[in-house]
Amino acid sequence: MNFITIKDLYKTYGNAHKRVEVLRGIDLAIKKGETVAIVGASGAGKSTLLNILGALDRPTTGEILYGSERIFNYDNKKLAAFRNRAIGFVFQFHHLLPEFTALENVMLPMLIGGSNREEAKKRGSALLGEVGLSGRLNHKPGELSGGEQQRTAIVRSIMQMPEVVLADEPTGNLDTRTGDEVFGLLLELNRSRNTTMVIATHNEKLASKMSRRLMMADGNITEG
Repeated sequence: MNFITIKDLYKTYGNAHKRVEVLRGIDLAIKKGETVAIVGASGAGKSTLLNILGALDRPTTGEILYGSERIFNYDNKKLAAFRNRAIGFVFQFHHLLPEFTALENVMLPMLIGGSNREEAKKRGSALLGEVGLSGRLNHKPGELSGGEQQRTAIVRSIMQMPEVVLADEPTGNLDTRTGDEVFGLLLELNRSRNTTMVIATHNEKLASKMSRRLMMADGNITEG
């Protein structure tokens, strides 16, 4: 059974005078535990697709199923709860809150989801330790290197033990060696937790390490 099913997905921006069709009838099925790379030029629609796949935006037409759940039948409150529970996000720019420590940043998804503070602190400390940041728990983002910031963002993305992690150019702002380390961490999370990964990237070397490579152009997707 497919874990994620995308059916005839369209996304259009603009108005009656000027409309831009970003996604054009995408059909795609992803199995549980797959690692999928989406490659393509800037403006091809990769980020738009990830935002809709992650329920940050709604399609113009079409649908996405997680198992049998038609998520865009949900109202905004239920959709937000699904997003917090089932999906983790990693972005090119980590979007850590600068006034919070690394530990406080990673605790946020659990706190928003209703977990108590001690449980969130215990899990956050353990996971940061797993990625080599046990000595950086109380450092704020401005006191962390780029690679440390992105590792913190990855930990934040898995705090709720999501079924899928979506990553939009997660190594695009890092040097080659640090980017390789961050990408290796994502693949290790897939191996250890069977977390489904969908990653938009310009990096063909990294894309080749995924179980599937999809090419995006002109608002549509082809295998290869």
